[in-house]
Amino acid sequence: MSTKRCYYETLEVERSADDSKLKAAFRKLAMKWHPDKNPGDASSEVKFKEINEAYEVLKDGDKRAAYDRYGHAAFEQGMGGGGPGFGAGFASSFSDIFEDLFGMAGQRGRGGGGRERGADLRYNMEITLEEAFLGKTAQIEIPVSVTCESCSGTGAKAGTKPKTCSLCGGQGRVRQAQGFFTLERTCPGCQGRGQMIEDPCPSCAGSGRVTRDRTLSVNIPQGVEDGTRIRLAGEGEAGVRGGPPGDLYIFLSLATHEFFQRDGADLHCRVPISMVAAALGGEFEVPTIDKGKTKVKVPSGTQSGRRFRIASKGMPVLRSRQTGDMYVQVMVETPQNLTKKQQELLAEFEKLSSGATQPEAAGFFTKVKDFFGSRAAPQ
Repeated sequence: MSTKRCYYETLEVERSADDSKLKAAFRKLAMKWHPDKNPGDASSEVKFKEINEAYEVLKDGDKRAAYDRYGHAAFEQGMGGGGPGFGAGFASSFSDIFEDLFGMAGQRGRGGGGRERGADLRYNMEITLEEAFLGKTAQIEIPVSVTCESCSGTGAKAGTKPKTCSLCGGQGRVRQAQGFFTLERTCPGCQGRGQMIEDPCPSCAGSGRVTRDRTLSVNIPQGVEDGTRIRLAGEGEAGVRGGPPGDLYIFLSLATHEFFQRDGADLHCRVPISMVAAALGGEFEVPTIDKGKTKVKVPSGTQSGRRFRIASKGMPVLRSRQTGDMYVQVMVETPQNLTKKQQELLAEFEKLSSGATQPEAAGFFTKVKDFFGSRAAPQ
């Protein structure tokens, strides 16, 4: 008596389940228990094989009928003509789930007429900070492979048609049984396309596509950052022999700005001010990224490096209504090329200065004096 688990229980379906329910259950369980999804788990490999064996029997009408009548005994000791096994049918079902697990549909889909998806393309575009702030619509011109008009993408000369590959029967793949396993590889006759072109189109040399310059419109939204990628679906290379086109990816880079440095949605700028303005206080105007200007008030006694925040004058946040801030950092400039009179006035100012006018410097040098004094003290 067989100790194998019921195939219907293995696939977790009712005995009345139709083909679509069987297939859906198989794919769900195969994805769950595939060894590559469960590395290091020996039990998952066993379950994966059980699921494939059950589906291989139940998806076949004759085998399912035999199983419903005799159970597992129908495939033991030659009753079922060799049993479910893991031959060509297993390779087919494994190929189905492999497609779902790893996205290899493109390779498997080559058999139906040799249609291959076109390659994706990359285009590098540099924009200014102002363009990133406002957004823009740019026109670009790129050389790209498009469907050949002479043969409508078939690759065959006008008036002729591609012929089904006799080696693989149009599948694009050939199988070879080796003991317990069935190996599958790309058909060497048609290179996986499933079709042969005996009389290629002279315009495209049988590829089904030619190179043309194409002008495209690219919408750049507000707030894009350096490295932002924009995808234009279907604007890549045309597919081989009428296959679907690839995509075009626009990679954006921001040019260096003469005044602003960007940090996310915030903008930073450095403004030099005179020593007098820093000491007495005042105000000055700075430009903003929206082509306007704003005033910055500097209080008396401002130190070099102090930052002033101007709210909502930064960059817009991509796909949001939020806006960053603008930060103005003042750098106190030391006077240069002084006249004799100016030097005399500064010297007089130094004599009149006390620790109250320069508390940080006074405190520092007091600590230095104390430090050296402690080192000079007798032991």
